[in-house]
Amino acid sequence: WQQRPPNASAAGGLGPRGNGTARAAERGPAVSVAIPLTMMLTGIVGNALAMLLVSRSYRAKGSRRKRSFLLCIGSLALTDMLGQLLTSPIVISVYLSGRSWATMDPSGRLCDFFGFSMTVFGLCPLLIASAMAVERALAIRAPHWYASHMSPRATERGLAAIWAAGLAFALLPLAGLGRYEPQWPDTWCFISTAGGSAFAAAFAALGLLSLVVTGACNLATIQALVSRCRAKAGAGQPGSRWGRIATETLLQLLGIMCVLSACWSPLLVTMLRMVWEPGAGPCRGGPGERRRWEARRECDLPLTAVRLASLNQILDPWVYLLLRKILLRKCRQAAGAVSRCSSAECRERSVTLSHEIRRTAA
Repeated sequence: WQQRPPNASAAGGLGPRGNGTARAAERGPAVSVAIPLTMMLTGIVGNALAMLLVSRSYRAKGSRRKRSFLLCIGSLALTDMLGQLLTSPIVISVYLSGRSWATMDPSGRLCDFFGFSMTVFGLCPLLIASAMAVERALAIRAPHWYASHMSPRATERGLAAIWAAGLAFALLPLAGLGRYEPQWPDTWCFISTAGGSAFAAAFAALGLLSLVVTGACNLATIQALVSRCRAKAGAGQPGSRWGRIATETLLQLLGIMCVLSACWSPLLVTMLRMVWEPGAGPCRGGPGERRRWEARRECDLPLTAVRLASLNQILDPWVYLLLRKILLRKCRQAAGAVSRCSSAECRERSVTLSHEIRRTAA
């Protein structure tokens, strides 16, 4: 890992590194440890529950056709949970200490590890989401090719390639291509955007490309589902079960696109803007060079953006698996209740009608 002198000032990035006492004082009491602590606990519980459900479904009989999808879901949950476990405790420790990152990590090794983890566990879920969108599009639009070429072994190789690509990309700073540095308010580390960093631009470009691929494949899947539903309706086929499944899938795909875009777009766009526009970073320069209140609000924007990106790790298992199962169970319960009420009402009406007939006949 790169060596850094203590209290060295960063020339750019989402936030500067300066004197530890000044940075800690500038953070002030407004910074609360409750946010990262709540996000960590929620993310671990949700992803652990998703992995448990995936494991049970994978071992169940009749799940062979869904094993590729289950492998993707399980790997996504595992990736998100590992990201939470490796990064959140460090952030919470820095918050609780009340000191700047430079004071706690004068060598910069912990910062490099944290930035490496943020990069790996930020890029890999985006790539896995893209792979899942491609898998769904192939299953719907090219079912014969999908049945003959897609298998759990092929899915495992694809997921291993994604992990290898994410790890290799995050290790590029070891070769001198980019670097990691503390970010505002000195409680986390990420890719430096100083001097038009090609590494930061590449990360943002890969992330945005993943979002575009995911959105395009999901839209293609939705279009195929709608076309097939119309074809079944035009042919006079009942297709009630198919219509229900298609509706569930359509809503899930729309939810995935909305969550991914809302969580990741702010951070990726902010990084590109700071790379390509000189002076775009509001936290560049020392605290004496900007007005405190306005600077504080502007510097909190990138912090909010990275929290939104971290929120994706919490929402992934709910959007892909847990929420769908809960909604499906509720819908079934509601349908059963309506069916029972309808049957009871029909029986009551038939009894009343028979009484009326007998009374009229008498």
